[in-house]
Amino acid sequence: MDQARLDLADDPRLPGETVQQWVFRRLRRTVMSGRFPPGKAVTIRGLAEALGVSAMPVREALRRLVAERALVLLDNRRVRVPEMTARRFEELVTTRILLETEAAARALDHADGPFRARLEALNRESDIAVETGDTEAMIETNLAFHAALYGGRPDNVLLPLIESIWLQIGPFMRMALADLERHYPVDRHAEALRALGAGDEARLRRAIEDDIRDGIGHLFTARG
Repeated sequence: MDQARLDLADDPRLPGETVQQWVFRRLRRTVMSGRFPPGKAVTIRGLAEALGVSAMPVREALRRLVAERALVLLDNRRVRVPEMTARRFEELVTTRILLETEAAARALDHADGPFRARLEALNRESDIAVETGDTEAMIETNLAFHAALYGGRPDNVLLPLIESIWLQIGPFMRMALADLERHYPVDRHAEALRALGAGDEARLRRAIEDDIRDGIGHLFTARG
């Protein structure tokens, strides 16, 4: 198995980062960005070869991802994305809405000019990804926009909880993007930015909820 077949997220190792930390971060990002398609099993050996590391840090990273319910262990050598039911998917979407609308509302306290400018830049990158049909960039810029909106405070406790939901729902992002024009007719990020600039909490919450429902919420209905 090589990296191209496994389609790992391309995150270089950071200065001072241990091999174990890097492997976990990279595999976590791989799952979150939907690069592990539902039903596809991968082996510890294949991942280790793709990453160019020994099996030990891969095994530890997978153990942590299984604990986060991002993957399930099939045996002592293989893992895959958990099976999804319509009920579980609906619960994940509902939880996303509850957590993310609250996190967005809390961003109003520090939504100064530089903060909004950063979000505007990320939204432009997202628009370009949509216009060019770049699926990888669409997923990455969407995650970056939401993470930047929710993670502005150093004492933020909601973002890690939100990321745990992204991990469980991430493998289905590509399915959601397959019919984006029909299900996502309005730029909800732009609506959120306008609400943020106006300091309108109710409007901001509504924009984030609509973004989640339009972006991926329709899938569980189709699967039901």
